[in-house]
Amino acid sequence: MTRRPRKLSPEERELWSRVASSATAMHAAPRRAATESQDEATHHPGAKKSRPEVRDFRIGQSAPDYAFLNDLAPSISEQLARQPVVMDRKTHRNMTRGKLEPEARIDLHGMTLAQAHPELTRFVLGAHGRGCRLVLVITGKGRKGLDDGPIPQRQGVLRHQVPQWLRLPPMGAVVMQIDPAHLRHGGSGAYYVYLRRGR
Repeated sequence: MTRRPRKLSPEERELWSRVASSATAMHAAPRRAATESQDEATHHPGAKKSRPEVRDFRIGQSAPDYAFLNDLAPSISEQLARQPVVMDRKTHRNMTRGKLEPEARIDLHGMTLAQAHPELTRFVLGAHGRGCRLVLVITGKGRKGLDDGPIPQRQGVLRHQVPQWLRLPPMGAVVMQIDPAHLRHGGSGAYYVYLRRGR
């Protein structure tokens, strides 16, 4: 059994007409244009629809600025530059200027991540055990990979991974400071690792 829709009483009609007359349309112009085009289409079924008017424009004149959405990860050198200096500032300045000679060095060129991680761990812990304070870790700048997609690829997997490994246990307990090496010692393809004093 279906219910019939209830019709408005005369009082309700009068109230509705007062409310409707006091209201103003939010989008009056577009609705009117839409109803006119519908009326034309119903009255003249064979008539073509008129194209909307296109105003002159310059490329990018009304494009919103989306620069704030590009939250790119900082580079390794930027991350290391932001870290606080934990070691003696004078020694740090001499180290970053290439005036200190590393006491030991390891070259991770050509190694995979699986090969490099245990070698680096063995080297850093061994150097700390021998009482070394400044060691040099050479990663290389890395080969530029094929950039086939829209997602940018970082160059140098080891160069990006080594600083993270040095901050994690077991090496994080003996590493005091990590900085990119001076050009004399390999530049951005190597790191100075300043170790804590042995107990």
